[in-house]
Amino acid sequence: MGKKQGSTNQKLDNIPSWFWVSISFLIALGLLKLLSILPSTSLVFASPEAIIRSFIKKAKDGTIWGHIGISLFRVFGGFAFGFILAVPVAFMMGWYKIFRNLVEPWIQFIRNIPPIAYIPLVIAGVGVGEKAKIVVIFVATFLVMVISIYQGVCNVDATLIKAAKVLGAKDRTIFFQVVIPASTPFILVGVRLGLSAALTTLVAAEMTGASKGLGMMVTSAGQYYDMATVLMGIIVIGIIGLTLEKIVKLLERRLTGWQETQVM
Repeated sequence: MGKKQGSTNQKLDNIPSWFWVSISFLIALGLLKLLSILPSTSLVFASPEAIIRSFIKKAKDGTIWGHIGISLFRVFGGFAFGFILAVPVAFMMGWYKIFRNLVEPWIQFIRNIPPIAYIPLVIAGVGVGEKAKIVVIFVATFLVMVISIYQGVCNVDATLIKAAKVLGAKDRTIFFQVVIPASTPFILVGVRLGLSAALTTLVAAEMTGASKGLGMMVTSAGQYYDMATVLMGIIVIGIIGLTLEKIVKLLERRLTGWQETQVM
């Protein structure tokens, strides 16, 4: 029985991953088609054909590309500011105890508040222009990344630091040649989480008076019960998220290839 099961598992392992992705995609299409024709769910789920038609229509007139472009600008803008601030704050929290004791309680407090709750404050502070959208995304990405990077600094092997001190290394050398390289995997994890947070906050950010953007398109289409456009927008956001995650994973493999990894 054990040999038979092992043989079966080996055969499954030999099947290429693209095959399973294709099967999963076809199952999802079939499920969506079924939901689009059932009386109880047809008002919520559009058919795959309707979603494709909606995309083709908006692609031909250029509407979808404008939405994607402005949304990516907001996502990368908020993410960039969040990353630039999160890295030094996280390292200072991990390296200086006084700074950690003063700042960490507030970081932990604020990160439990949904970024959408800050929208009225953001609008009152910077108006309803592009700044407001970038600020909302910045808040979401900063809080996610600073916690992830901070955990990486705290998890640096103490033996490495002690060994560096024994060899006569100064704090500056230890910080730049031991702590930062050892924290690189956590920084990249923070980047992945930050980009994900930016995309999930996009719809909320574009509620602050946006005239363009994927989030605005989804919200506007939902008001008119245009479920094909709603689902199309959601799928496009998901595809962008997967693409960005793949890019960061590729970068992660290149920068942290020296680490031992375990294939599950």
